[in-house]
Amino acid sequence: MKSQQNIGAHIFQTPFGKIMALRENGIIKARSIRYAYSERYQMPIPVQTSDSEIIYPDRTPVSPQVISPLIEKMIGAIDLESFEIDEATQYLSIIRPEKIEENEKLAVIIWIHGGSHEIGCGDLATSDATEWVKEQNIIVVSISYRLGMFGFLGGNETRPANLGLFDMIEGIKWVKTNIESFGGDPENITLLGQSSGGDAIAHLMISEGVDGLFQRVIIQSAPLGLRDSRQKMTAEFLNKTEAIKDEPDVLKMMEDYKKMVPSVIRYGLKAVMPFGTQYGFPPLCREDEVVEKWKQKAHEYDVLIGLNDDETAFYLKTSEALNKYFGTGFGQKIMNQTVRLTTEKIYGKPAELFAKNYALAGGNVYLFRIYSKLESDHIGAAHSIDLPLLFGNEAAWKSAGLLKNIPWEYIHENGRKLRAVWAEFARTGKISDQTEIPEILEIRKM
Repeated sequence: MKSQQNIGAHIFQTPFGKIMALRENGIIKARSIRYAYSERYQMPIPVQTSDSEIIYPDRTPVSPQVISPLIEKMIGAIDLESFEIDEATQYLSIIRPEKIEENEKLAVIIWIHGGSHEIGCGDLATSDATEWVKEQNIIVVSISYRLGMFGFLGGNETRPANLGLFDMIEGIKWVKTNIESFGGDPENITLLGQSSGGDAIAHLMISEGVDGLFQRVIIQSAPLGLRDSRQKMTAEFLNKTEAIKDEPDVLKMMEDYKKMVPSVIRYGLKAVMPFGTQYGFPPLCREDEVVEKWKQKAHEYDVLIGLNDDETAFYLKTSEALNKYFGTGFGQKIMNQTVRLTTEKIYGKPAELFAKNYALAGGNVYLFRIYSKLESDHIGAAHSIDLPLLFGNEAAWKSAGLLKNIPWEYIHENGRKLRAVWAEFARTGKISDQTEIPEILEIRKM
C-alpha cells in the first residue's frame, strides 16, 4: 500500500470552480475535468462555472472506438475496466509539480493525442507526463475530444465537419482561462501532438477562433502527406455511413462503419486514414488556401516539427503476411526500401516542405528527425517510438512490441535528454547551441 505521506487530495480554486486533484509522489494531477459537452453531431458547448466541488469520475471517459490489435501488440493492451465510453468526451487532465515557487508561472504544454482521428484518449498510461513534469518543472495538460464518426467525419447540415477540432479549441480556451490557478503561464502555452494529433495542431494553427490561445507548437509524425485531395473519399464515406449515423448502440456503430471504409485501391494511401480534418468547412479554409495561411502565421507561432526515420515500419515490418515474403534476403531489401519511400511520402517530405515554407515566410522553425542507433532493433525508429522517449513510464511500456529489442536504459537516457530539449523549446521557443542533444536526435534551425 502507498503511504498516506505520499498520497493525498488537493483543491484548486479556479475561475471554473473548486477542482479536486490528487497529490502523489511529487506531482499533482487533476484528471478528467469536463470542459464542454455536446449532443451527437452538434457543436461543443463550454461547461459553465460551478459552485460545487468538481470531482473527477472513477473511470476515464473515452470516445467510442474499436480497439486496434496492432496498437495492442505494438504499444500495449488496454485495461478496458479503467475506461467509460462517452460520446461527448470533452475532458482534460492536468499534471503539475507538487511544489512550485510562490507566484511562479510554469510553461504549459497541451498534449493532443494521435490515433488516426479514430482511436485513443488523452489519459493513457503510455502518455502520462509524470516523469517529464518532475524533471522539467512544467505543466502538461492532456485533452480528449470526439473521434471517428462523432468528431472527424461530416460535411452536411446534419453532420458538420471538424467537430473534433472545435472540441480541441474549447479545451485550449479552458486552459487559457484557468491554467494560472494551477501555477501555469497563460501567455506561454505550447500545443504538442503526435501522428493525427500533430495533423490537428498544424490545422489549429490556421483555424478560426484561436487568436492568442497559444504561442508555439510541437508537431511529431504528422501524416501531412495524406492531407490533400480527400473530398471525394470523405463524401463517399459520409454517404455510406448515413444509414448508421443515428444508431443508438455506439459499439454496434463502430463495428458497422468498419465495413464501409474507403478502398485503398481506389483512393491510395490516404484511405489508410479515412477520418480527418476537412477543408472548406469551419473552422478551416479551402484546401488551395492552406499553404498561404500557414505562411501568414509565420510571425505568430514558434514551430518544432519532425518525424521518426522509419515511421511506416510500425505497420509494414510488423505484418506477419508481409514478413512471410519480405522478411529475409532480397525481400528484406524491398521491405526496407518500401519503408523509406512511404515514410518520406507521408511524413518526411511534407514536414520538410512545411518547415522550409515557414522559414521563408520569416517564421521561427526547427526540423527534427529521430533515428534508431541499435543494430538489435529490427523495426528501427518506427511510428510512436517518440512516445516512450518523451513520456517515459517504463511500467506502461513493458509489454510493447515496439520496444522488444531496445533496453529501457537506452530509452530512458535518450528520453531524459529529449524531454529537456522539448521543454526548453516550450519555455523559450528556442534551442540553444549549448543544449545537450540525445544521440538519436538530429535537429536544425531552418
